[in-house]
Amino acid sequence: MTLEQFKKKSQAMPESPGVYFFLGKRKEVLYIGKAASLRDRVRSYFIQDIAEARSPLIGTMVARATSLDWRKTDSVLEALMLEAHLIKNYKPRYNTDAKDDKSWHYVVIQKEDFPRVLLVRGKELSASRKSFSPASGRRGNASKNDFRFAYTFGPFPHGLQLKEALKIIRKIFTYRDTCTPCSSQLPKVRPSKPSQGQTFVRCKRCFNAQIGLCPGVCSGEISKAEYKKIIRRIVLLFSGKKQLLMKNLERDMKRAAHEEEFEEAQLLSRQIFALKHIQDIALIKDEYRSTSLTTSRIEAYDVAHLGGSAAVGVMTVVEDGQAQKSDYRTFRIRASKPGDDTGALCEILSRRLGHDEWPLPRFIVVDGSTAQINAAQKTLESYGIHIPIVGVVKDEKHRPREIKGLSTSLKVNERDILLANAEAHRFAVGYHRRRLRGRVRNT
Repeated sequence: MTLEQFKKKSQAMPESPGVYFFLGKRKEVLYIGKAASLRDRVRSYFIQDIAEARSPLIGTMVARATSLDWRKTDSVLEALMLEAHLIKNYKPRYNTDAKDDKSWHYVVIQKEDFPRVLLVRGKELSASRKSFSPASGRRGNASKNDFRFAYTFGPFPHGLQLKEALKIIRKIFTYRDTCTPCSSQLPKVRPSKPSQGQTFVRCKRCFNAQIGLCPGVCSGEISKAEYKKIIRRIVLLFSGKKQLLMKNLERDMKRAAHEEEFEEAQLLSRQIFALKHIQDIALIKDEYRSTSLTTSRIEAYDVAHLGGSAAVGVMTVVEDGQAQKSDYRTFRIRASKPGDDTGALCEILSRRLGHDEWPLPRFIVVDGSTAQINAAQKTLESYGIHIPIVGVVKDEKHRPREIKGLSTSLKVNERDILLANAEAHRFAVGYHRRRLRGRVRNT
C-alpha cells in the first residue's frame, strides 16, 4: 500500500476513540495502538521523518505495513483497556520490541478473601512470580510486595494514562488497595438494641473509605460476597466485556428494586449511568499531548527582561517556511525568580502545554545551549511528551553561531529554525519594551 493509499484509508477512519492496527503482507498484526481520535492519530504516522519524530522502530513498522484496521470504542478509557488486552493476545513485534517487558505496567487482582486491585510494573510482577511456587504453595525470599494473582491485566504501554484510568474506575466501582480487612466483620447495619451479651467493636475507617474510594473493607462494612461482586464487575471491564457488564448491572438493579433494596438499586443505577457517560477528559488530554504532531509546525521560545525585572516570554510559530504571526503568544513570567532564564523557559512551556487546543509542533527551538535544552526536555517529559528540541547559540553580537541538538534529519529545517529563533527574539524584545513603557506611564 502506497503512502497515498494509507492516507486515503485513514480518511475513512472515524473521529472517535478506539484501537488501530498496522498489518503486514500476511495480515499479521505489526503494531497496536489506541487513540482519542482514530483518524487524527493514524494520520500522525504519515509525516516526514517519522523515524525521527517517534523512533526508528516505528519508522520501520510503517514502511513494512500494507494495510490498516481499527475498532471503535465508546471512550478513551475502553480503548486503553482494549489496547492492553489485544497486545497481550497478539504480542505484536513492534509493540513488544519498543519497550522492555519489565517496564510495562499491569493491573493485578490478588487471590485473597478481599482482593486488592494494584498497579505494578513488569519487573515487580516477574519477581513475585519467581518468589511463589504454585506447586508447594510456599514463598521463597518474598518481599512485602509479593502476591498471588487471581487476575492479571496488561501490559499497558501508557503508565500515566493507566493511573488516570484507575482513578475513573475506582469512582465507579470502589475497591480495596492497601487497607487491612477487619477481623470482626461488623454487620452492614448495626442494630439499635444489641442482644444481651452482644458487643460491637467500632473499627476506624481508612482514609479511602472516608472519601468514598473503598467500600469499607477495613471497618467490616461489606461482606466477602458483596465485595466479590465488585471484583467481578472490575474484571469484566478490564476484559473488554463492557456490554456483558452493563447487562449484568441492569439485571441486578431490577432484582434489587423488585426486592425493595432501593439503596442498592440506586447505587447500581449510578454505576450504569457512569459507564454510559465516562468522563475521561484527563485521558483525552494525555492522548492529545502524546500524539498530536503537525507536518511542519515549529515553535520557538525566548525570554526577555531588564536585570531580571519585567520578565516576559514569547512563543513564535513557523510553518512551511512562513511565520504564522496569528499563532504568536506572549507570557508574563510570574513564578520564576528574577534572572532565572531556564526557570522562566520551563514556566512558559508548562503554561503553553496547558492549552490542549493548540497543536503540538514538529520540534521546538529554544534560545540558548545545553542548559536551556535540558530544562525544556525535562518539562516536556513531565507531561509525557517527546518532541525534538534544538538550541540556537549566539555570539557576543547576538548572531547565530551554532545550533545545538541539530540531527541529520533536521538539517533541512535549518533556515526555518533560524527564522523562528529570530522572530522569537524580535517579538520578546518588542513585548518587553511595551511592558516597560506601560510601567513608566503608570508611575
